Amino acid sequence: MNNFTTAVTNRRTNYALSKDVSIPQETIIKTIEDMVHEVPSAFNMQSGKVVVAFGETHDKIWQIAMDTLRGIVPAANFAATEEKINSFAAAYGTVLYFDDISIVEKLADQFPLYAQNFPVWGQQANGMMQFAIWTALTDLGLGVNLQHYNPLIDDEVKKLTGVPAEWKLIAQMPFGNPLQKPDPIEKAPIEERVKIFK
Repeated sequence: MNNFTTAVTNRRTNYALSKDVSIPQETIIKTIEDMVHEVPSAFNMQSGKVVVAFGETHDKIWQIAMDTLRGIVPAANFAATEEKINSFAAAYGTVLYFDDISIVEKLADQFPLYAQNFPVWGQQANGMMQFAIWTALTDLGLGVNLQHYNPLIDDEVKKLTGVPAEWKLIAQMPFGNPLQKPDPIEKAPIEERVKIFK
């Protein structure tokens, strides 16, 4: 296997993370910046945005999630939710993924024939960005998982990070030192998913 295929194969969901990371923060930041810079988007719209949160900001993101969910999840069922959120808070950092809706809407106005496609294309590009960053962080030796507590935490996270109102929160990606290998995952037979015609 080549390096890219190996990196993609190694990319997995890892929930057991800690803050004990030896990789320089500058290396993590540069890796994320490189991925954001290189990931393609339809019409080169570049509507995908990220916030990389370390330290106190990372901790506050997951405190927001905890406080928000405490007001929604019945107390009798909250223990499992609390354990989950604590596992994300135990990570070293979080990548927040956003889509700048103003860019999407502007292009939809410019190209009315494709207007309904731009939100879909924006989401596709954001997904590619998430996958690229996830794979690259795993390749650095970090453990990573992807969460979706939006729209429940959107307003408070925007307030915390000061991002523009037009930025819509798409996903949250905790990352840190992997404490264990992810469990094996079942995959459907490839013949059911890929058809070849010659």
